[in-house]
Amino acid sequence: MIVVPGLLLAFVLAILGNFIADWLALSLGLGPGAISGIMVAILLGLGCANLFRLPAVFKPGIDFSVERVLRVGIVLLGLKLSIVEVGSIGLKSLPVILVTIPAAILIVTNLGRRLGLPDRLGTLIAVGTGICGNTAIVAVSPTIGAKEEETSYAVACITVFGLFAMLAYPFAAHWLFDGDPFRAGLFLGSAVHDTSQVAGAGMVYQDYYHAPEALNVATVTKLERNLSMLVVIPLMSILHHRRSSEGAAPPPWWTMVPLFVVGFACMSLLRTIGDVGERPFGLLTPDQWHGFIKQASHATGYCLGIAMAGVGLATSIKGLRSIGFKPLGLGLVSALIVGVISTLLIQLLY
Repeated sequence: MIVVPGLLLAFVLAILGNFIADWLALSLGLGPGAISGIMVAILLGLGCANLFRLPAVFKPGIDFSVERVLRVGIVLLGLKLSIVEVGSIGLKSLPVILVTIPAAILIVTNLGRRLGLPDRLGTLIAVGTGICGNTAIVAVSPTIGAKEEETSYAVACITVFGLFAMLAYPFAAHWLFDGDPFRAGLFLGSAVHDTSQVAGAGMVYQDYYHAPEALNVATVTKLERNLSMLVVIPLMSILHHRRSSEGAAPPPWWTMVPLFVVGFACMSLLRTIGDVGERPFGLLTPDQWHGFIKQASHATGYCLGIAMAGVGLATSIKGLRSIGFKPLGLGLVSALIVGVISTLLIQLLY
């Protein structure tokens, strides 16, 4: 029951965001979906979190929305794609990922040293930008002996610039790639930081440009980035141990595979099996199967909407004052570096 207040608040903001978006579009003489309900929900959450002092009772539910509800939404998203489609997207996005991740880590860590930042802080900002945002930061932090304040600074940098990317990159992607949803989704999945932020950016693009393919491609690309933690985290720990006696051994490899990635793959496999034959699983009619897929799609939308409202509620702009200019500057430059590299690769390869 402790999660109910914050979860309910995120749910209300998600519903309210859709209502306000539709009302604004109608008032301005625009068509349905011309204004993204997801974007409005995020802005409502930001407003609530930074204009009012929310009681502590809301925090567990807000965290639950961003962490658990988001993952349920991503798992259900797997039902929209067959294993063949997931594999096809994964293979096409792999060259971009294989270049952007090491390039981001190498460039950002070296730039951090030039700015006089501690190696640990530069490393955390680099992996957060290059791999998967806050998840990578929290996973790498103990293996390199990072201090609590260094972890907090890195998380704050990823949060603020990832939030900006979530709101701005969908429009930039549409312009950069001439409205091609595949290339736009590939850009969002490789250039936006955190999993929640990629999902939000993909949904904003889908809302504005009526292109669900962009959300699908962005999600698969991001999950592929998440799996790179299997290689990058042990590698960062080894490199840090060579330079310093601080830090701990990397965790077992199986603990670095996010369960929601496995869940997404299982749902995609379920979709693939269900689409084979005249009667899915030998039990359902085609209409029943397609009805189930449709309901799951609606549930995905609700889960991701609640999670995005939670992202807004969990973001404190006030806390950025204590970070200082250099970490923020490195966060900004690292975000731009990944965005530029991703854009150039996509333009070159696709």
